Formats: sequence, structure tokens, C-alpha cells
Amino acid sequence: MKLSIIVPVYNMAADGKLQFCLNSLVNQTITDYEIIAVDDCSTDNSLEILRSYEKKFPEKVRVIASPVNKKQGGAKNLGLSVAAGEWIGFIDSDDWVTADFYERLLKRAEETGADMVGCDYHLTDEHSMKIGQIVHNNKQSQTGELSKEKYRSLILDSGSLVVKIYRRHIILDYPNRFPENIFYEDNAISNSWMLRAKHFEYIEEPLYYYYQHDTSTVHTITKKRCEDRMEAARVMLKEAKEFCFLEEYYPEIESSFTTLFYVNTLFSYMAGVRKKEYGFVKALGKEMKETFPHFRENSYYGERVHAEERKLIDMHMKSTLFFMLYYKLLWSYRNFRKKRKGAGL
Repeated sequence: MKLSIIVPVYNMAADGKLQFCLNSLVNQTITDYEIIAVDDCSTDNSLEILRSYEKKFPEKVRVIASPVNKKQGGAKNLGLSVAAGEWIGFIDSDDWVTADFYERLLKRAEETGADMVGCDYHLTDEHSMKIGQIVHNNKQSQTGELSKEKYRSLILDSGSLVVKIYRRHIILDYPNRFPENIFYEDNAISNSWMLRAKHFEYIEEPLYYYYQHDTSTVHTITKKRCEDRMEAARVMLKEAKEFCFLEEYYPEIESSFTTLFYVNTLFSYMAGVRKKEYGFVKALGKEMKETFPHFRENSYYGERVHAEERKLIDMHMKSTLFFMLYYKLLWSYRNFRKKRKGAGL
């Protein structure tokens, strides 16, 4: 088997989302591949849809029904447990790909000897093959035989996991799997996978369609989602220690942890969670200081964290109460200015 495509599925039946994804997969231009669709205890008729594809395309589609809901990480782990392909790929069940997506990636791997291959993607809010907003997922400077400099660059700017394929040994020759029961599971393990690769190739074309809608993980901010992001960062750091690359890539791991665990969590929580808890915001800052006490001295910090955010972070590090009060006033003032501007005043 050349390729295993793992599709975690949870409540994707509405609006034809799941069918659009599956149609793009069963019509790939390669022939030697399997689609492992894992239903994560959907409460709609997603499983029924999956079974219909399994019946129609028995040579391509295999369906697994998870007995309990484990979030995407758990569903992906179930898929990995039965994957037979020399290569492994993942796709979110509300996204889709061009018909030659996997052929193009596999061909690039065969031509170059790469063990990890990726491409760019579109952002789109409609089910079509029209080109939407293009996101450059990686950089050409990261490609080729991987050196320490390229590994550093990939840790800082890894790009999305779903637009890549991996030789199976990178994933399955190690016991570690996706963390379960949380979102942001890709962030937790992507560094370990990249640092096991020896050669990375990148097709600078958007072959993957990333569907944007109101229920997407990136558009839904809750306290639980913030806690999941924090846990993903903890797992990322644990992996760096376990596989002995923390010391060698300390500035890059510290910067990645700071962004994932702290900066993104702090500001998405403050902007998106309605009922803000002092205890949560205080604990977030406390753990950040305990984990990386000198994170603000990191050489990447000034480059990768906006100046205004750095000022607010300095404030938070000194006083959670003052930070929260100031942020509330700042937010109220901006809303007031926005309303006045909208009214033409």
C-alpha cells in the first residue's frame, strides 16, 4: 500500500461538507491508497454517510467507528493503528483537495528522496474548486536535505500538518501518538515528526482547500479551547525533552511554547471569552514564568510578538489585576471608536 489517508470525522453531515471531502478523496488520480475514515461518535448521520462510501468504494474506503469520543487526536490515533501505507496523510473532514493532490506530493518525494512533502493551501468559505485566499504554508529555504538551520526554521514556522505527507517510519516507528481529548493536537507533536525527517520538499502551489466556517476550531474561543492549547504546548515541551532536542533548539522551542501556550492563549481568551476569570489569567502568567522565566529575552520574541502585545504582556507579568482592568478599558475604548466611525461621527 502506497498511501494511507486518515480522516477524523465528527458531526460533518450538514451542508454536504463530509461528502465534498470524501468525493475529493475517492477521485484521486493515484490508485494504490486507502482512506481510513474514523467516526468520533458523531451525533448526526456522519457515520451513515461514511458507511455508504465504504459500501460504494470498498477497495478504497475503510470506516472505523470509535466507541467513545476522543476528539481529533484520538480519532487519528485509531486511524494510525490500522494504517498500511508507506506514506501517511491526514485531512480534516470539512476540507478537500485537488484530484492530483496526493499524486503531486508522492511524485515530488520519489523524484527527490524526501521523507516529508507539503504544499500551500486555500482559505475558502464555499464548496467549490475556485481558488480562494492562498496561504504559503512553508518556504523554499526550508527544503532539501535538512540542516540545523532548516530544522530551526521548521520549528518556528512548521506550517499545517494536514497539507503534508510523511513516510510511515517518522510516525509509526515511535510509541508517541497524538494527545487525545483536546484540540490543537497537531501542535503538540509536529516538531517531533519534523525533526525525524531528513529531507523536506515543498510544492509552492495551493492544492488543499481549508474550509472556513463559524464552527471551525480557529473561530470558536472558549475557556476549554484555551486550556486545550495550553495542554498541547505542554505536550510539545514534553516531547522536546523526551526526544532530547530541547537543549539543541532551546530558543526555537521556547519561542514556540511562548506563542502557543501564552501569547495566543492570553489574547484569544481576553478577546473571545465572555466571562473572564481572574484565576485563569493569573495562573496562565504564573505557569509561563515558571516554565520559561526569561522568555521575554528570547531573540525571537521581539520579532514575532507585536509591540503592543509586548507592552500588555509586561503589564500582565507585573500585575494580573491591573492588566485585566487596563485591557477592559482598552477594549471598551476601541469598541466606542468603532461605533462612532460606523455612525460617521
